[in-house]
Amino acid sequence: LMVWLRRTTHYLFIVVVAVNSTLLTINAGDYIFYTDWAWTSFVVFSISQSTMLVVGAIYYMLFTGVPGTATYYATIMTIYTWVAKGAWFALGYPYDFIAVPVWIPSAMLLDLTYWATRRNKHAAIIIGGTLVGLSLPLFNMINLLLVRDPLEMAFKYPRPTLPPYMTPIEPQVGKFYNSPVALGSGAGAVLSVPIAALGAKLNTWTYRWMPA
Repeated sequence: LMVWLRRTTHYLFIVVVAVNSTLLTINAGDYIFYTDWAWTSFVVFSISQSTMLVVGAIYYMLFTGVPGTATYYATIMTIYTWVAKGAWFALGYPYDFIAVPVWIPSAMLLDLTYWATRRNKHAAIIIGGTLVGLSLPLFNMINLLLVRDPLEMAFKYPRPTLPPYMTPIEPQVGKFYNSPVALGSGAGAVLSVPIAALGAKLNTWTYRWMPA
């Protein structure tokens, strides 16, 4: 019974933290940060999403020791964001008002790495972290290409809670770098590895008495 209760508590805790991670995404400066800013600051978005996903996903994957936990974590984030999308739609905003980020495929790569290396924590950190950082910008750019026009959504609908300095601006991608996906993937791959290591270390520090 105690083992069952402990495992149930683990997974409920994952749900709570994944929901809070999603809230962080939705409220990162603007409650529809992704739709407004992805074209303008795609590299910044890619790095923030890669690192946020990998730190929580690897933490709970090692916490449970079960390959698949990272995908579970990303799935909760995705479902919660779709709920938020539906809420805005119900208020009369268009379907494209919120574009849901794509976390699940990158989390699956992390799980596959952990499973393929026979639950090798260091391989999950180095290989899995790199794969998350490399893949997430690719999946999210494909996602954005399917959105009708993020900038139209950004300018057409007012943001009563948005401060003036956060007003969406026209993208200036060409001035700074030629490929936001490549730069986001490169920077994300580099930064996701130490952040994954941090997630693994937090697991060690906090739950030495738990199976990892």
